[in-house]
Formats: sequence, C-alpha cells, structure tokens
Amino acid sequence: MADRSLRGIRLGAQSLQSEEGVVFHERAQHVYSCTACGRDTTMIFAADAEVPPAWECRTCGAEALLRVGDGTATVDHSGDKTPRSHWDMLLERRTLPELEELLEERLAYVRARRGAGEDVTLDKISA
Repeated sequence: MADRSLRGIRLGAQSLQSEEGVVFHERAQHVYSCTACGRDTTMIFAADAEVPPAWECRTCGAEALLRVGDGTATVDHSGDKTPRSHWDMLLERRTLPELEELLEERLAYVRARRGAGEDVTLDKISA
C-alpha cells in the first residue's frame, strides 16, 4: 500500500493503475481500401467480432471496402434508402392542385394586408 501512496506525486502526472491481472482480448487487423482516393486504412477489431464489409475512409470520407485476399469485399446497396427532400415529403401529404390552392389563399391574404393600410411590400416579404 505504501508504494501506491499519493504523497510526493503530482496528480495527473502518472497513472496509479497497473496492468496486473488484466487479460487482453484477442485482436485481429483488417485493411480497408478506399474506392475514391485509393488509400488503405488498417482497423483493429476483436478476433471474434463481426467485421463490417465497408468503412468510412479517414482521409476523404468515401466508402472504403474490406480487403479480402487480392480483391475487396462486395457491399449490397440495394436495401439503402434514398434521402427524401422536403418537397418529396410535402407531395406525400398534398397534391399539386391543393398546393396551388394554398398558394392562392396566401397571396390573397398578403394582398389584403397590403390594401388594408399596412405597407407590406415584396421587399419586406422577401427580407
């Protein structure tokens, strides 16, 4: 206990934790080759872990594929969803005639406010 005392030690300067009784897990290295820049990235996983066939390249952020022998792993992108825009989501809820009707209502409202004494100009609306 005396050798682990805090007396005479600067806190944070060195760790009091030792590796006694620590059993390290088996590890395996896997190499990923980037499809865009061609760089290789070496990742270390647990030996019994399921290794993903694709990883993000550290350099350019593109997809890097797991190197298997002389080739690379194949990745099935058929299940990937395409991102939806706000316009796509709006068209799921309303039809084009409904949107045109809403636009006409809003334009009539703005025109009514402009004629009611409030000075609403297109410059103020767009700003």
